[in-house]
Amino acid sequence: MIQWRKSSRSEGSRNGACVELAGLSGFVGVRDSKDPDAGHLTLAPETFAALLARVKNARA
Repeated sequence: MIQWRKSSRSEGSRNGACVELAGLSGFVGVRDSKDPDAGHLTLAPETFAALLARVKNARA
């Protein structure tokens, strides 16, 4: 069974909007917490790190 987890910062988000992450055999799974049955993205760790860096830079 896949263990999905939310960011600790998601509690204060608008309408509970956040993503969930899971480790998937050498990959990172990303899904919408409000619609978990819609599927998920599977990203290589390097791709996920690049995505996270872009999101953080956009907030700066």
